[in-house]
Amino acid sequence: MSRRRGAIAAALIAVSVVALSVYLYLKVIPYQTVIDHGPSPEARANPYLAAELFLRKHGLSVEHANDLDILPSLDPRRRSLLLLGDHNNMTPRQIDQVMNWTRAGGRLLFVAQSLWNKKLGHSNDLLLDRVQLHQSLSKDLKEPPPNVGDDPFPLLTKLYLENEDAPAYAGFNTAFHLEDPKNLAQAWANSARATHMMQLNYGRGSITVVTDADLWKTPAIGQFDNAWLLWYLTADTRVTLIFNADHDNLPTLLLRNFPQALVALLALIGLGFWHVGVRQGPLQEPAPKARRQLQEHLRASADFLLRRNGQAGLLQALQQDILRRVRRRHPGFEQLGVAEQWLVLARLTGQPTRAISQAMSPRPKQRLSSVEFSRQVAHLQSLRNAL
Repeated sequence: MSRRRGAIAAALIAVSVVALSVYLYLKVIPYQTVIDHGPSPEARANPYLAAELFLRKHGLSVEHANDLDILPSLDPRRRSLLLLGDHNNMTPRQIDQVMNWTRAGGRLLFVAQSLWNKKLGHSNDLLLDRVQLHQSLSKDLKEPPPNVGDDPFPLLTKLYLENEDAPAYAGFNTAFHLEDPKNLAQAWANSARATHMMQLNYGRGSITVVTDADLWKTPAIGQFDNAWLLWYLTADTRVTLIFNADHDNLPTLLLRNFPQALVALLALIGLGFWHVGVRQGPLQEPAPKARRQLQEHLRASADFLLRRNGQAGLLQALQQDILRRVRRRHPGFEQLGVAEQWLVLARLTGQPTRAISQAMSPRPKQRLSSVEFSRQVAHLQSLRNAL
């Protein structure tokens, strides 16, 4: 009976599972979703990757370099050189090379990176000073341009072209302003309050100076006419972008991705130093094998006995030696009383009884001075030698 109930229960469970599966299958609706994993490693390493792809899409040849070492290999004819990174560390020799390259027919575009210092008469941007343009803060302008309030887009930079009714809009940083004190610029682009791009001829080439290049980075190049402006400035040329992207160094990458391995490596290095280090004191050189003098051995033995037995032990040894010699010369000496023994010693050594008493009496436990100890030893030795 119990087996039959178990079979029925199992059948009911199986039917329920099948029914639930059919119900879920009929109710499930498949759908697609897009998971954004963020920028690719290439995009994170190259902030101008979108700009490069845009220019290539429009038929321009684009290459990237980290420094100006590539400049001697670039033909200036129909070539655009974009210095989008930091160039404050350029040497005067490099600036001369760039200017000569531009004079030979190249198109140069760079970002002004320092403010003009009126007191010093220069800025910290040697390249900007060479083209004789000045950069200042927009907030330092004395008077705003007229009709500022009528501009519907005061924060956008407007570039007017011939035969065009509407300007092109670019998203330059409006905090900076370019000045042309010697009226060298042939073209420029302004926002409502300041100038953010200037272009001037230089020999057979041209120089374009902008206040910033963030509008051509990946997050902003798709806004306004930023991408079109970059194409317009480099049209019909081969483009070389020079900037040094800030890559994480090897220690940073290792610390981020392999912290446990670094800890294990440090522990292994520490164990290695502990293993090869000195753990039982420095090695001592063996004593030289040269033979010692007898006097040195005697002195060393005496020092050892003095340290081990003290002064009383040495004096007692001398006294015992004297008594042994007296016994050989005077049989029955040990059976005499103390006074009689001292009389015998006085007769044999020729010393007075008082001196014998002082020399042979037991010594006190307190330590004697070096002078007194030497005197006692000399006295006992004289008695022993007399026997």
